Amino acid sequence: MRKESKKVGHSCTGSSAGAFFHQSCLCLSSIYIFYHLFPQTAPWKRMTLRNSSSVTEFILMALSEQSQLQLPLFLLLLGIYVLTVVGNLGLITLIGLNSSLHTPMYFFLFNLSFIDLCYACVFTPKMLNDFVSENIISYVGCMTQLFFFCFFVNSECYVLVSMAYDRYVAICKPLMYAVTMSTQFCSLLMFGSYVIGFAGAIAHTGSMLRLTFCNSNIIHHYLCEVLPLLQLSCTSTHVNQLVFFIVVGIVISISSISIFISYALILSNILHIPSAEGRSKAFSTCGSHIIAVALFFGSGAFTYLTTSFPGSMDQSKFASVFYTNVVPMLNPLIYSLRNKDVKLALGKTLRRVLF
Repeated sequence: MRKESKKVGHSCTGSSAGAFFHQSCLCLSSIYIFYHLFPQTAPWKRMTLRNSSSVTEFILMALSEQSQLQLPLFLLLLGIYVLTVVGNLGLITLIGLNSSLHTPMYFFLFNLSFIDLCYACVFTPKMLNDFVSENIISYVGCMTQLFFFCFFVNSECYVLVSMAYDRYVAICKPLMYAVTMSTQFCSLLMFGSYVIGFAGAIAHTGSMLRLTFCNSNIIHHYLCEVLPLLQLSCTSTHVNQLVFFIVVGIVISISSISIFISYALILSNILHIPSAEGRSKAFSTCGSHIIAVALFFGSGAFTYLTTSFPGSMDQSKFASVFYTNVVPMLNPLIYSLRNKDVKLALGKTLRRVLF
């Protein structure tokens, strides 16, 4: 009986092992047949594909694919770029050379022109080059462009806030203007503007560097910007979207609320001025800044609203041209054409150079 039971036990173990081996063979055979028929689904294939197809360069889309529009668009953008460089560089030079313009208002205008000049130089040369050569930008170049784009846009927002505060002090507290808007305080405002702009750019670029770009490398824009790049990621963009809305929300809310409060107080003060001449003079001192703020924030808001709708990237590209190209060109004209101090300084400088 003991021997028989041993045999039975042995046969049961053998049959279990045989069944397990048989099922394992069937399972492995099924896996082999499946991956043979569908090789791209294999984990090692996906890993190899991901590693081999990670994007090292991007293709920037032109403003228009129509060949007959390429030359007119190139000439138009070249003209805008030349006017932007000449206007902002000229205003920077004019403020630097004339001691009569060494006041807080023109100190802020100097920084605004500097930002607009650098801002235009970040992407416009590459944009113009894409008309005559392949519109390809490296991964490093794209991230660099993204950083400086975010840095100068964020910084300009806070420079405009500083200019609004300067106008508030000049109109509402004229007797305290020299004390309040001291050289140290103005320098601190500009330093803070650049630091906050730098922090925002680091947040955007740092969160973008964690993404993996594969499959498509075509950016449906003429520059490397946050939202078009997020559309190309093959990894989760939830963190990036959160960073984008937090940073943009903080910048827009602080800037818009500060400027709105400043001009609400300015308007309240102007309405209490008894003479029409005094009210007109007060309005004229802040008219240029109001136009610049409306153009900058209005065009920026319209651009990002059109970008947020599905399938609206083509319309957004043309809206972005006004925001990225036209506004930096207009700012020197807005602040100089109606400004007597700038006109006098320009005449004095020209006489000094020519005669």
